[in-house]
Amino acid sequence: MTPSGLREKVIAERVGWIERMLEDIRALPLVDANAFAADRRTAAAGESCLRRALEALLDLGRHLLSKGLGIVVAEYREIPERLAAAGVLSAEEADLMGQMARYRNRMVHFYHEVSAGELYELLTARLGDIDRLTGALTRWIGAHPEMIDRSL
Repeated sequence: MTPSGLREKVIAERVGWIERMLEDIRALPLVDANAFAADRRTAAAGESCLRRALEALLDLGRHLLSKGLGIVVAEYREIPERLAAAGVLSAEEADLMGQMARYRNRMVHFYHEVSAGELYELLTARLGDIDRLTGALTRWIGAHPEMIDRSL
């Protein structure tokens, strides 16, 4: 595939989506696990926002690969390794994104195995990982302004 340019609108939409989902998660009652689990709707909201944030992050990575570098990937799990091979992410960042891709797949395909306690742990201790990877991708994009297609 031939690179056609990173779409500024797509980048802004995906980053905005990630930020909104993280903001919504941080607004949940996350003071303690009991408060979080007291209402099933809280865990459902947290899971939905986390899944959507991860999907937006992975979609941003896929966009960078396809439109910026001309690399096509079929599945989320391929994105981190391809980003690392292209020098976009460090090996450590790619490993972290790979964990996120696997967890997203688990939430979608094995949703019945995801407990409120596990979700609470992720929402209180791991959101910074999403911020970190979003920052890594946007820094790389920012360092390559020649790759951005600013047209509508």
